[in-house]
Amino acid sequence: MSQTVEMLVGRVQHGDEDALLTLHSRYASLVYAVAYRILDDPMAAEEVTQDTFLRLWEKADTFDPAKGRFIPWLLTVARRRAIDVFRQRRRREPQTGLFFLDEQPQLWEQLPDDVDGGDRDLRHGLRSALQQLPPEQRTVIELAYFYGMTHSDIAAYLHEPLGTIKTRLRLGMEKLRQAWLQEPPPHAETDSEA
Repeated sequence: MSQTVEMLVGRVQHGDEDALLTLHSRYASLVYAVAYRILDDPMAAEEVTQDTFLRLWEKADTFDPAKGRFIPWLLTVARRRAIDVFRQRRRREPQTGLFFLDEQPQLWEQLPDDVDGGDRDLRHGLRSALQQLPPEQRTVIELAYFYGMTHSDIAAYLHEPLGTIKTRLRLGMEKLRQAWLQEPPPHAETDSEA
């Protein structure tokens, strides 16, 4: 009988290595896809994947199912670690430009569809919500979230005022939240600010 993610995480929280291996076999490719999209380096993405599952092993008790689902939590751990690695590299390597972005970075298109249960909708739901945003808002969210750029980095990269970038991020994140929760859009605020 296949165990649910919650059951497996509960076992990991009690020191069960087999449960950790099961979670690794189910979700390592998903974690790797997130890390690879940020780092564009197979070896670094593999290291981030291993670091993510090591953190799961060491800090499994920090996952609280009452606060959210496991897959977004795990991918947040992976994303943060990958961004840390990316920033460390950026400090060490000379820069000719901030990033090489000839296309819109679409992280969720790279994620596999074969995640378990309701989590298979995570990829499609987020990609769909991102696509509903105006391009200006989608771009700043992708640069901030997937590439770890600060507001100032984004403003410099896009040659836009910092206030404009902050407004686009705020409006875009609010729209994403509404789309994700399927709430009606606010009537008072418009895109005219961005």
